[in-house]
Amino acid sequence: MLIASNKSTSNGRANGLNVSFEFFPPRTDKMEESLWKSIRRLEPLSPHFISVTYGAGGSTRERTHGTVARILKETNLTPAAHLTCVGSPRDEIDAIIKGYWNLGVRHIVALRGDVPEGVSAYAPHPKGYVNSADLVAGIKDIADFEVSVSAYPEKHPDSADFEADIDMLQAKVDAGATRAITQFFFDNDLYFRYLDRVRARGIEIPITPGFIPILNFHQVAKFAGACGTHVPGRIARQYEGLDDDPETRKLVAATIAAEQVSDLAAQGVDEFHFYTLNKADLIFAICHLLGIRPKLSAKKGAMK
Repeated sequence: MLIASNKSTSNGRANGLNVSFEFFPPRTDKMEESLWKSIRRLEPLSPHFISVTYGAGGSTRERTHGTVARILKETNLTPAAHLTCVGSPRDEIDAIIKGYWNLGVRHIVALRGDVPEGVSAYAPHPKGYVNSADLVAGIKDIADFEVSVSAYPEKHPDSADFEADIDMLQAKVDAGATRAITQFFFDNDLYFRYLDRVRARGIEIPITPGFIPILNFHQVAKFAGACGTHVPGRIARQYEGLDDDPETRKLVAATIAAEQVSDLAAQGVDEFHFYTLNKADLIFAICHLLGIRPKLSAKKGAMK
């Protein structure tokens, strides 16, 4: 792991830190307007890339594609398109991969995908990719994409144990994955213990920690429960009595996230991935506290 330096880079970042942001595609015109306000708000921070998610079972496929295309056309940002294989035949997924390459996309976040609502366990499509490792191999067979995959500091709920979970990560790396992004977590010790396990297996790709802002505690707690993420009692207590106080929740959320990320940075972590929930102001504030800021113009820089 690289130890952060104390030098500021040309884009206004401090300590050599890099960030990436995840957005979800809009379902309505109003949501699209909100999404683009968020993208424009965070664009000056010069993220390493921004990713656009896929709805369960590919339910937002067309909007994901449209959002990625617009990012390429209208911004200087590097988009990463999410792609899942659940519920879809291989030829359909392959057509999407080729379409992204032809569009100019060079980075895919490859995921198995969540099981459809009402289905108790994952089963691959009979004519589809078997799992995320198989999907990564398929992507790399089609074109030389950069491929990011998921990682789980508290293991995936479907994995029997940590060894089986890391077996799957190894399979994804062997298939051509070049980066893993973790599920969100709230205890940094979990991340470092997971990193020790991964490195002990000889897996050397970057394992970028993922973070989610807790603007709505009950919503995030529900997310956490579904993916096996532990929410410490100390965090739950900080949101007590704030159900009807959104402004204070924002302050609490910014404080919790900034403390967690700053602690990781102090221990040498230099890449961070934020699940923005399309809420830019909080992410912008956290980045500001980390010293990740828009580049000052020459005029502003010359002011006394």
